Amino acid sequence: MASTLSLPEEDLSCPVCCDIFKDPVLLSCSHSFCKACLQEYWKEKKERDCPVCRRKSSQDSFPLNLALKNLCESFLQERRQRASAGSEVLCSLHSEKLKLYCLDDKQPVCVVCQTSRKHTNHRFRPIDEAAQYHKEELKPALKALQEKLKIFNEVKQTAKHIKIQTQHTERQIKEEFKKLHQFLQEEVEARIAALRNEEKQKSQMMKEKIEGLSREISTLSHTIKAIEEELRAEDISFLQNYKDTVKRAQSTLPDPQLVSGALIDVVKHLGNLTFRVWQKMQDIVTYTPVTLDPNTAHPDLILSEDLTSVRDSRERQQLPDNPERFDYYGWVLGSEGFNSGTHSWDVEVGDSIDWDLGVLTESVQGKGILQGGSWGIWFDDGEYTISSQGSLTVLTVKQKLQRIRVQLDWDRGKLSFSDSDRNTHLHTITHTFTERVFPYICNGNTLHSLRILPVKASVTAEQHSH
Repeated sequence: MASTLSLPEEDLSCPVCCDIFKDPVLLSCSHSFCKACLQEYWKEKKERDCPVCRRKSSQDSFPLNLALKNLCESFLQERRQRASAGSEVLCSLHSEKLKLYCLDDKQPVCVVCQTSRKHTNHRFRPIDEAAQYHKEELKPALKALQEKLKIFNEVKQTAKHIKIQTQHTERQIKEEFKKLHQFLQEEVEARIAALRNEEKQKSQMMKEKIEGLSREISTLSHTIKAIEEELRAEDISFLQNYKDTVKRAQSTLPDPQLVSGALIDVVKHLGNLTFRVWQKMQDIVTYTPVTLDPNTAHPDLILSEDLTSVRDSRERQQLPDNPERFDYYGWVLGSEGFNSGTHSWDVEVGDSIDWDLGVLTESVQGKGILQGGSWGIWFDDGEYTISSQGSLTVLTVKQKLQRIRVQLDWDRGKLSFSDSDRNTHLHTITHTFTERVFPYICNGNTLHSLRILPVKASVTAEQHSH
């Protein structure tokens, strides 16, 4: 009877877990899977379909593929027997047991080889000692490959987040436009078409990127699996293959990079949505001077559906680590920056006991510790403090502030904060701005949101006309 080890291992491997079949079941489409893998795959599926060909099945139960199961069991048994026999591998030159490892030639040898002319002045170690040393030496390389695989998979998850963003944004667009009645339906359709077009373009971009990643991931996975098998192998077998294993562990694949702007531009579809149709609905539409950009929000923050308020989420959300997102400071940026003119917006801080707001320069990155380029006011431990590029000034405030007005005069280099409820000036920062600045806001409170207050679209339109 022919050895089952001559069969390609791929023919005996489950397409889901990529391991030798365990209790294989046969679907009506003739594809086989581990019973446990198939059940796990169907857990979150509405319909039962084949993981390979997607053909739907109406069967409630599936028979064990006994022939395949027997083949797999024979394959594993023969492989164990061969591995066991491998522990008595003899020297091909002297038929002596391999007990030593030549450090210079990096190969197992017998005691006769040790005294031969070929190994004159060579260094030797016992087989078990050399194997243990080189296994430990190989582990960092394996760990690096595993970390690289983790990075590849994290980037791959961005495509899933784009889909979630698309679904969420579409739902919000529909809810906003319901308020504008039927005559705005053409506007709804136009914006959904723009969203779908962007989704198509960016999903296609991610699809192409993922196709490339999938090949790299497959390569890394096969490499890691092969190295792990070598580490589990007997010492002799491991050392015989050690040089090839080391070469295999030296990956030259570069880490994948998520380019800026890869996510759906939510602000383009939702930001100031009602204001942009003010000509048709001036009497009922409001305008928010600053719209928050969710692609910059720290994972601890939760934004409102209309992108105008923010609160702490209690626990970190699973979001893509895209270049625009803050990862150290719990901030979120406004979607539009200013490099000229005067601008004003009111922020309702309410009963939040930990907040921070102001402006920062375009050159300040979202990653890591902030290096200058920010001006703002914060409230913490019952104290109001002005921050100007790291310089702090404590304010004396008699009554607790509920609404803060921020007024920026970029051309004159002035940033003012005032109590908008009492129309009382709090502080003015003077600075010669040389680049675009963006509004920022932070809220460390889980119970109370910070909200950017709207203004009437008709009033705003009048201001713009002047």
